[in-house]
Amino acid sequence: MTLGVLTPGQLRLGVNIDHVATVRNARGSAWPDPLRAALLAETAGADGITAHLREDRRHIRDADIEALMAGIAIPLNFECAATAEMQTLALRHRPHAVCLVPEKREERTTEGGLDVAGDHARLTDYVTPLREAGCRVSMFISHDPRQIEASARIGAAVVELHTGLYSDLLAAGHVALADRELALLRTGAERAASCGLEVHAGHGLTYENVEPIAAIPELAELNIGHFLVGEAIFRGLGPAIEEMRRRMNLARGPAA
Repeated sequence: MTLGVLTPGQLRLGVNIDHVATVRNARGSAWPDPLRAALLAETAGADGITAHLREDRRHIRDADIEALMAGIAIPLNFECAATAEMQTLALRHRPHAVCLVPEKREERTTEGGLDVAGDHARLTDYVTPLREAGCRVSMFISHDPRQIEASARIGAAVVELHTGLYSDLLAAGHVALADRELALLRTGAERAASCGLEVHAGHGLTYENVEPIAAIPELAELNIGHFLVGEAIFRGLGPAIEEMRRRMNLARGPAA
């Protein structure tokens, strides 16, 4: 499955359903079902589903990936570390997109971006068979120009800019520092687009901070998960996604 050409002002929303699986796994039961969440997200207007299969399987599991590939009509963005095991799984399932992320067992969530520049040779070899299998390969990176340019050199189609620092600074009330980080994200998005990369962003985005990010014109897609799953407790998953879409559209103006 492929996504169509973006119309002027359009910004896609990818919904990460990892933490539906986190809740399920806390009780060791079959509920809540990540596939059901993905189907609700699809109905609510999500353009894609993101699922991160971690090495320790702390939330999404192999069976979830199989169910998502068989059950959803919108593209699956398969997030994973750049390991041999994950490459084998990606080549078996051939999802629409494979987003490579840094991963440490002890971290609560993904911390920082992938060091593409420092691991250039290995990642070039890693990405090639995924591209040949028809997967759009994405690098989850910081706005560092070295990482952006290295991502283009290794043959990635997409970069996803890490918005976690911006989100954390704003939440802590450090507005001036958050504004500086936002300016760096804008510059990074411009640079990535000039390198021929499609530009996505994600991590830590909420109703309160999404609009300045969504307004960056080079961005084609936002991937949002933890906040939406949390907000679903209060308003339901469908309405939570619809409100996020509304705010993203507001940021893009009348053309959205």
